[in-house]
Amino acid sequence: MRWKRPALVPVRAVPTGVVPIGAVVAVLVFAGCGSGGAGREDAVPPTATGSLEHLAAEARCEPDVQTDADEIRQALCENRDGRFVLATFATDRGQREWINEAKDYGGHYLVGRKWVAVGETRVMTALRATLGGTIEEGERHGSH
Repeated sequence: MRWKRPALVPVRAVPTGVVPIGAVVAVLVFAGCGSGGAGREDAVPPTATGSLEHLAAEARCEPDVQTDADEIRQALCENRDGRFVLATFATDRGQREWINEAKDYGGHYLVGRKWVAVGETRVMTALRATLGGTIEEGERHGSH
């Protein structure tokens, strides 16, 4: 499936080659990831750190790297809990700017130090039991 940049995303907010989070969320939602499953409110481990590949290995997924730039590395991942996007950032500021822009599209974000995972609530909850971090929610928009 090819992703297109939504018309509402300012060009400055999306570095060249970066898949807009709105497209990612739309694919995850419309791909039938499903909901339900066992809720995991296990003890949250210390927040993981490291490279995109290290975090992906911890999450037990083989990352399909979509963006490999100095300021951001972004990959599509899938493990037994579901599909998600994993992104690592060169700076804390770059990460926060990306999250702030992405939240306009809704979604659920698992946030660690210089990394973010994006996916369904149940997938982020399961991933949090492995990678730690905090869960943040994007803007809720009415149904279309």
